[in-house]
Amino acid sequence: MHQTIIGQETQKQFEIFGDYPDLVISCLGGGSNFGGFAIPFIGEVLTKGKKIKFIAAQSQAAPNLQGKYEYDFADYGEMTPLLKMYTLGHRVDMEPIKGDGLRYHGCSPILSLLRNKGYIDTVAYPRDEKYVFENARLFMETEGWLPAPESAYSICCAIDEAIKCRESGEKKVIAFNVSGHGFLDIPGFRAVLGLA
Repeated sequence: MHQTIIGQETQKQFEIFGDYPDLVISCLGGGSNFGGFAIPFIGEVLTKGKKIKFIAAQSQAAPNLQGKYEYDFADYGEMTPLLKMYTLGHRVDMEPIKGDGLRYHGCSPILSLLRNKGYIDTVAYPRDEKYVFENARLFMETEGWLPAPESAYSICCAIDEAIKCRESGEKKVIAFNVSGHGFLDIPGFRAVLGLA
């Protein structure tokens, strides 16, 4: 829960410029980044009736929020207690991706419950990551800094949602979480995008 400072600070920033998001997006592996960013806003939905949509951006390599909602271990070695979560199964084999922080078989119990109750939607992007990284490159070219591969999923989803709004004429305030830089991941971006 300590990571909710991310969402709380974002709420304060929205207060400063007198606006509020219609859509909150973050990448999701196990749930710490997504939860840290989204839970303060979900609290506003639950206690104050705010109308906000939440999207967890994931990889098809590990779309745990599209798995089964059941009790499972949080670890491969079965050392943890059983937890009620969306899971792909704690012994599932997952192929490697550059956004490796998104490769986790289950989602946190809190976020799993919120997903089960219909508060969180999910989108899973292709395993080859080319589409995701092309959008991350667009972000880098326009904003001036390279995101972490995991954050590229959040950016990709935000761009997709902005394009939907442009095409439909609907106006939305979109908040998305970029949780790290990708300077150490440049070889991965090069490999996926086929750059020299």
